[in-house]
Amino acid sequence: MDQRTDNELLQAYRAGESRALEELIRRHHDDLMRFLIRLTGDRASAEDVFQDTFLQVHISADVFDASRRFKPWLFTIAANKARDLLRRNARRRAFDLDSPVSKSSSSGDATTFMDLMQVRVDQPSDAVSSAERDSMVQGVISNLPVSLREVLLLAYFQKMSYNQIADALDIPLGTVKSRLHAAVAAFARKWQVISKGQTSS
Repeated sequence: MDQRTDNELLQAYRAGESRALEELIRRHHDDLMRFLIRLTGDRASAEDVFQDTFLQVHISADVFDASRRFKPWLFTIAANKARDLLRRNARRRAFDLDSPVSKSSSSGDATTFMDLMQVRVDQPSDAVSSAERDSMVQGVISNLPVSLREVLLLAYFQKMSYNQIADALDIPLGTVKSRLHAAVAAFARKWQVISKGQTSS
């Protein structure tokens, strides 16, 4: 396994080492695919955006600011590419992501947004119940406006601070806070409705 940092790999790619980009793709594949599946709503779109993202990395490698971290830059490109795709297809959260969105009636344990956002990549043997819940979670997220969805997913998957999200999306800090609050609150409301429906059925 290549022990070089992301930035070192990108520098090596700039210098003509093609395998360095392959290592970056391998290293970030699962995290980026989880993010993109949630953001776009389906795996096929996520795969398209994933490819477009690394094509952009290839194109922009020479202008990357080596004083910045590679991963936030990568996710920013991916978010922009996903937004473009969603816009083309015309398809249509200051808040603690550990906040409970519903409570289990049997155990009393709270289900948090963090619990629900788990996505497994390439796990076809998952139990049906896990697949059903994943589908329910995706349904809720897909019904959020893209502006709320991307802020929420950058905060969750990339663990970006408010300032980092504001910089990545080129929006004011206050807008990040209000969108994140609105997104998690909307998710919680919709999830409670779905959960009650599942419990009663």
